Amino acid sequence: MKVSELRDKTREDLNTLKKKCSRDIMDARFKNTMGQLENKSIIRKLRRDIARINTIIQEKQ
Repeated sequence: MKVSELRDKTREDLNTLKKKCSRDIMDARFKNTMGQLENKSIIRKLRRDIARINTIIQEKQ
């Protein structure tokens, strides 16, 4: 997810996107512990996406 795309969204949209990413990372971690996750780099990508979202939320405040 690109920063320019995030800056165009409202704070409410960012909060819902953050919740979705949090659910996705929880699912990915669960699949990883069960040995079903094929691409383990997705966990890192989701963590960075959440950090980007948090940064943009702080900028908008």
